[in-house]
Amino acid sequence: MAEYAVAITGASGAAYGLRLVRVLAAAQHRVHVVVSEGGARVLRHECELSLSHQAPSAELLAPAHAAQIVPHAFSNYGACIASGSYPLDGLAVCPASMGTIGRMAAGTGENLVARAADVALKEGRRLVVVPRETPFSRIHLRNLLTLQEAGATIVPANPGFYNAPQSIGDLIDFVVARVIEQLGSKQDLIEPWQG
Repeated sequence: MAEYAVAITGASGAAYGLRLVRVLAAAQHRVHVVVSEGGARVLRHECELSLSHQAPSAELLAPAHAAQIVPHAFSNYGACIASGSYPLDGLAVCPASMGTIGRMAAGTGENLVARAADVALKEGRRLVVVPRETPFSRIHLRNLLTLQEAGATIVPANPGFYNAPQSIGDLIDFVVARVIEQLGSKQDLIEPWQG
């Protein structure tokens, strides 16, 4: 199976990142997880999940598949996913705050999320960025364009409605399915459009 990293940062929409972690782990992929300080705050507020950004709990992230989870401290520059020599199949920043997007676009590498994104871009690996903000300012759009031009795929958290969603979970799954596809994996959360 593949090995992915998921970074959950401080934008609203933490449920997207949490669902992504759980679906990838259930598919028996190894999932490295980084949660920023803001991401931990949003997880607590929106998902009623209390995690430490320095020691996120695998059991809380994916209770049924904790063995597939590799948690990393947000400040750990020595984590394996911070090195180009580590064979990661892809990184999803889901949701991506505009502050995180700015740091990734500038290549600052100032925390584990920004450094892992920098490594993904320099190594030509899949980097999927899920911005959750509205409206976008010109600065936001420039930063997103910079990332896309550097090789990232931008998947805004914009669910579709052609599959007749019946719940908030269906809307979340639409976005998560698109992220999984862009990571290069198969998903069975939503049916493809048949026309």
